[in-house]
Amino acid sequence: MEDISIDSTISTNHDRSESQNGDTEHNPDPNSISPPPEDAAIQSTDGQSPGNDAGEPSKLDQFIQSSDTDVNTTNVDPEPPKEPAITALDKEEVKPSVTMIELLGELKNPDVNIEDSPTAVVATPSRSQENKQPKGRNSAAMALINSLASSDEEGRTRQRMLKFAAKRYASAIESNPDDYDALYNWALVLQESADNVSSDTNSPSKDALLEEACKKYAEATNLNPALHDAYYNWAIAISDRAKLHGRTKEAEELWKQATKNYEKAVVLNWNSPQALNNWGLALQELSAIVPAREKQSIVKSAISKFRAAIQLQFDFHRAIYNLGTVLYGLAEDTSRTGVPVIGNEIPFNELYSQSAIYIAAAHALKPSYSVYASALKLVRTMLPLPYLKVGYLTVPPVGNSVAPHCDWKRLKFVLNHEALQEVHDDHKKQISGDKTTNIRVEILNIVLVKECSDLTLPPGPSFIIDTIHGPFFLMADSREYMDTWLDAVRLVYTIFARGKSDVLAAIITG
Repeated sequence: MEDISIDSTISTNHDRSESQNGDTEHNPDPNSISPPPEDAAIQSTDGQSPGNDAGEPSKLDQFIQSSDTDVNTTNVDPEPPKEPAITALDKEEVKPSVTMIELLGELKNPDVNIEDSPTAVVATPSRSQENKQPKGRNSAAMALINSLASSDEEGRTRQRMLKFAAKRYASAIESNPDDYDALYNWALVLQESADNVSSDTNSPSKDALLEEACKKYAEATNLNPALHDAYYNWAIAISDRAKLHGRTKEAEELWKQATKNYEKAVVLNWNSPQALNNWGLALQELSAIVPAREKQSIVKSAISKFRAAIQLQFDFHRAIYNLGTVLYGLAEDTSRTGVPVIGNEIPFNELYSQSAIYIAAAHALKPSYSVYASALKLVRTMLPLPYLKVGYLTVPPVGNSVAPHCDWKRLKFVLNHEALQEVHDDHKKQISGDKTTNIRVEILNIVLVKECSDLTLPPGPSFIIDTIHGPFFLMADSREYMDTWLDAVRLVYTIFARGKSDVLAAIITG
């Protein structure tokens, strides 16, 4: 393997959304490999589609960095990189709308004055009028909103809308302190305001706005603990605060809070690949701050979150790519220290190869995305070319899946864009014409790929590939290896179903 030194420092990449429901339209069976339709709702930080690399490159396209904490809109300036770096993507987000459609409608009416608009007061019938919320609890947030400044007309228009929305929600909360919807929406306004803070103005600090947003999220979830969207956006706000504090003890505590809120969001709404992806990224950031003795378990947890996100949405290219970056970091750590992080049997060169599989798959699913293409250039030679994956699996005799356990054999398999097949070492360069190959599973014939457990199978981690011609049972050497085989086959099928097999073929055949 070519010795390429790559900085394993990884920046965060959050999926940002006002509502997880809006981002998780796809609800595939985790056991099925049939990929869901494209998620058109995902946008990049600057409002462009992830696949749109036109114009000025956004932070999503800045793949070579050596940053301790890569931040979306406010950065702790990193040192110039000394070596090429693979970094996770910057935030993928759908910014909260904070009822902007309604506000824009009023702004377009020249006869309506925002300050005097009758809709500026929205009060829900109070459920506890005797416990009016003191105005002082709202004054700090309103003071921050009112102090926002901008040097351009577009920014001033945006801030007028934010100020208008803040007044509406403040009035609603003063009328009914139990109005958790108003609290939640006000938190979104504050969070949106923090994203619009410019470092060259006299506006309040981003951290102060985010802190106030977090307070509103806390109040809203205290009133309604089932608000999974609130926990999700609250975690994003905490993560943004953590990035502003670098690698300090305060940042460590903030990252821990963010992971707890992502966990609550997932518990309340398990079918959210975006929340799982963000949870993994928060754990990834936390692992870079905590003491070395705590790092292993946190990194393993991050990997499980990325993998869970992919299992919910097999074409979720961002989670696929992020899993590749965290595995690359593991490979770097293992190579440097000689201490395996995942299992005692996985050497660092295998981790490099696994990392390359996910990065290659992300690029195949989104070939126009320059950050994937750039990262692939650094890891492509770590693949077992001309294949995507090579390894050993234990299988029953052909045509006899219920054969005695003693008849199962451990054989070498290769996976490319067309098939998974058994290969003999002395014929590995001429697979297509190898007469001695017994097992070949065509990708286009696959119906289902999933883990399986059956008394007729030998003890150990097993999975099944069901095809139009019947099932194939396979057993891996360990749970970790089985997970990588499951992911690899599913990803190849997803790429095929998306019509991108030619891209994958170009990657592995050159």
